[in-house]
Amino acid sequence: VRLGLPPSRIGVGAGDVIDLEGRRYRVDRAEQGAFQQIEAVRVEGGLRAPRDLAEAPPRLAPVKRSGPPLPVFLDLPLLTGDEVAHAPHVAASARPWTGPVAVYSAPQDAGYRLATLLDRQAVIGTTLSPMPSAPAGRIDRGPALRVRLLEGTLASVEEAALFSGANAMAIGSGEDDIWEVFQFADATLIGDRTWELAARLRGQAGTDGVMPDVWPAGSRVVLLNGALKQVDAGSSSRGVLRHYRVGPASQAIDARGYLHAARAFRGVGLRPYRPAHLAAKGGSDGVRLTWIRRSRVGADSWDGPDVPLGEERETYVVTVRDDDRVVSQIQVAEPRCVVPIPEGTSGIVSVGVAQLSTSFGPGPEAVVDLS
Repeated sequence: VRLGLPPSRIGVGAGDVIDLEGRRYRVDRAEQGAFQQIEAVRVEGGLRAPRDLAEAPPRLAPVKRSGPPLPVFLDLPLLTGDEVAHAPHVAASARPWTGPVAVYSAPQDAGYRLATLLDRQAVIGTTLSPMPSAPAGRIDRGPALRVRLLEGTLASVEEAALFSGANAMAIGSGEDDIWEVFQFADATLIGDRTWELAARLRGQAGTDGVMPDVWPAGSRVVLLNGALKQVDAGSSSRGVLRHYRVGPASQAIDARGYLHAARAFRGVGLRPYRPAHLAAKGGSDGVRLTWIRRSRVGADSWDGPDVPLGEERETYVVTVRDDDRVVSQIQVAEPRCVVPIPEGTSGIVSVGVAQLSTSFGPGPEAVVDLS
């Protein structure tokens, strides 16, 4: 319809709906002159009535807030040989994981600089059962180790992959720098984030020398994969207490999501391995000792006549003890020596042999009883 309206109806404009002879019209155009001219189109009244929507209103997902991550510092031996021997490793996990974690370092609790950025969530957990010691070099088929993870999953592997280094995991108290590296072939999910690990290779990478009689329940475990990174630190920082702040990289270093730690690391990647096959045989001139040297560097090759030395020179510390009392101590330059038979002893006489590193000091001892 086209209509002419008097000035008293100047308020009617485009978009308004008017009633005319019982019908409703929507004004699409209005022109003002001596009188107002409008053009309108008839509409159904129900089109403008409110409707009951069958669909549920949209709901916004809750915002995931990044809380403080759980950082774990690990002073580990050389695993591939490509690591920086003196630098510690660090891993982090969080629930939920909302992004990269920054690790800052400083000689005091001020003036921090970025040491590394953890862009992957590590698989970190806690043991729910004890794990007794076991011989290294063969598969430990003892009771399965039960662990509960903060986040992440585990997987079983074939023996070929196991012997090639798969499924390496570190276990320790989490409060010091004593870590055993072991591998597992079987991983079975038995509950919410709870796994059982069986068919294990123990004391890997020379950590058989620091394996305790038992790792108690409550020990920390960390899967040794690409989520770990080494802290950028010079060799002069070995044994020096440094301060660390670890938190979400999206937050400022003074935010509540950052945790503080003060740690010093010896550089276990430089630690010699414990000698193997220590044997003692009595003689008229004393006790003859023999052992086999091991190496922390390039020892997997069978091409050479012996494993690489991996140290500046070959030196061993031989210590004779009467119970816990040191009777004598000598240094030798070959994997054999003769020690005098101690006289006047009152306890259990034992001999310990440790390889000596000029940068680290003595490694773990191999011990044999003479009583």
